Amino acid sequence: MRHHRALPWALLVAASLLWAGNWVASRGIRETMPPIALTFWRWVPVALVLAPVALPSLRGRWSLVRDNWRILLILGATGIPLFTAFVYLGLQTTEAVNAVILNSSMPLFTLLCSWVIERETATRNQIAGLVISLAGILVIVCRGDPAQILQLEFHRGDAWILLAMPFWGIYSVLLKRRPKGLDGLTLLWVLAIIGLLLVLPFYVAETLLDRAPRLTWGSVATVLYLGIFASVIAYWCWNEGVARVGANRAGFTIHLLPAFGTVLAIVFLGETFRPFHAAGIAAIVAGVFVATAAQSASSGGRTARNITSSRRS
Repeated sequence: MRHHRALPWALLVAASLLWAGNWVASRGIRETMPPIALTFWRWVPVALVLAPVALPSLRGRWSLVRDNWRILLILGATGIPLFTAFVYLGLQTTEAVNAVILNSSMPLFTLLCSWVIERETATRNQIAGLVISLAGILVIVCRGDPAQILQLEFHRGDAWILLAMPFWGIYSVLLKRRPKGLDGLTLLWVLAIIGLLLVLPFYVAETLLDRAPRLTWGSVATVLYLGIFASVIAYWCWNEGVARVGANRAGFTIHLLPAFGTVLAIVFLGETFRPFHAAGIAAIVAGVFVATAAQSASSGGRTARNITSSRRS
């Protein structure tokens, strides 16, 4: 019984660990794999691995895809090429430690998108949480030096990471409008195919106009890891864990990703965890807690479901 109760939490921890590896591994091969190429090739293994599961599931039910093409197109665009490409662009020039900590602000961006898209009224707690988390983001972006805020000297890589967050917020909020007849893995396959088609012309342009990916053992291994472990397996672990313990309780694990990511970046990339990182993540986590705690209690965890869905990165 003890092992049975621990299994869902082990799955949630595994998902966060695998996703943290995505950020660190992507940073590690930035010299051999350009960002758009990495975006494209990450989703090729997903499409191949899930095809034997998704295609039989869709047999005789392609009308679901055709009738819901608009929402699937938006989900495929925001969740795959836009979010992923912006993250990989950021990881070209910013450290993985910075990136995974800035990723902790994702729940706040999800709340912002929920206000805009669903017309949800902002509460005092949400506004206070946004302000607190914004302070944490600024601490990290300016590297703990307030003078950089006044001089508007922000790191380009950090800016790309922050620009990626609203796209995942849109994806998370609109995910509840997905076709009800598509199970999780089939939906992931459909979105992967849409994302690949959308990113393909940009991949070709990057190869011709900028630089082509270099085929190395490291780049091949990283692509396989990102596609199979950080996408298919992590997605399955997260969904299974949420299904067993509930989205509200699972939400407490959302900040394991930056914790794991920081350790992995220090061990494998030789990066340094500095005092401004600690101050920034403390403010971001505090802001998320302030913004979501009261609403989760009053709305039966509806917002928590949106927030926890945003960890599928």
